[in-house]
Amino acid sequence: MDEQPRTSHDVPSLLNTIRACRICRDEPWQPSNQLPHEPRPIVRASATARVVIIGQAPGRKVHESGVPWDDASGARLRTWLGMTAEQFYDEAQVAIVPMGFCYPGKAKSGDAPPRKECAPTWHDPLMSLLPADRLTILIGRYAQQRYLPQAGSSVTQAVGRWAEFLPATIVLPHPSPRNIGWFKANPWFEQETIPAVQARMAQLTDGITRG
Repeated sequence: MDEQPRTSHDVPSLLNTIRACRICRDEPWQPSNQLPHEPRPIVRASATARVVIIGQAPGRKVHESGVPWDDASGARLRTWLGMTAEQFYDEAQVAIVPMGFCYPGKAKSGDAPPRKECAPTWHDPLMSLLPADRLTILIGRYAQQRYLPQAGSSVTQAVGRWAEFLPATIVLPHPSPRNIGWFKANPWFEQETIPAVQARMAQLTDGITRG
């Protein structure tokens, strides 16, 4: 994968290209490591979206519904951000761009990691079309390692340094119910980080509501 695929220079056309992507199914270099189902790339964006949420990859429920963060993790994430579903799913204001666009299937514990082809192929072309003054929300280790490697090698290290990256970037653990143990072991996250995150989001959500 040395070359970026040719893409159009507007967001709707690029999204159509991403949603038609079948690289992991059709390319011959890893025929034994394909998705366990038909690819269904899930992504939302617009040229006006000033909030960009970069997470891990769709889960099974999201793969079936086609709606990003349409699960218990999404409900917790919206609570953390202090956003209503209407605000969260306003595509003109909020872009949702996972590290892997398709549900990767199950691993021994939880879901498999995001596919490695997606972000190197599609993220740069898409990000180049989004507003330069955007707020980026990095959820989980995969997003943080790509976009904020200097934050540390673990989610705990990165999220523990949350104040350093505001106001342009918010770093969060994955809101999955599987991470309840992490939330309990790190009470500072809900006591200190979440109020600061909600205050930063409040600066934007009025415009999202009116927009």
